[in-house]
Amino acid sequence: MEIQYRTTQSFERSQLQQLFLAVEWSSGNYPDRLQTAMKNADTVFSAWDGTKLVGLMHAVSDGVMTAYFQYLLVHPDYQSRGIGNALVTAMLGKYKDCARKVLIAYDKEIEFYKSCGFLVGHGKTPMFITYLST
Repeated sequence: MEIQYRTTQSFERSQLQQLFLAVEWSSGNYPDRLQTAMKNADTVFSAWDGTKLVGLMHAVSDGVMTAYFQYLLVHPDYQSRGIGNALVTAMLGKYKDCARKVLIAYDKEIEFYKSCGFLVGHGKTPMFITYLST
């Protein structure tokens, strides 16, 4: 089946939970919060195989200076099919005029993000206050 891309911010709890837990993100244990996070986002691009949510990318932004990409997830069964790249391309297009586009990458994903045009911020360290493990 062909992957369809959407800009919805309305998801079933179970759709978000299944996707986040499939990539082993502990935030999948909080589907109510994820639902609210998607509704409160500036932009959410999602990827679908029929009715199955297989990928999404989420952004918060002031619209002119900074776009912060909080989530990029692609279900493991759908990785290496260009879905992540398509979602990043859509986000970069939406926020092309923002002066700063920011994300925090796990070490194993750095090369992917470099291939999308992101640079490692030397002399910068991401900092957190969180109860999530991933």
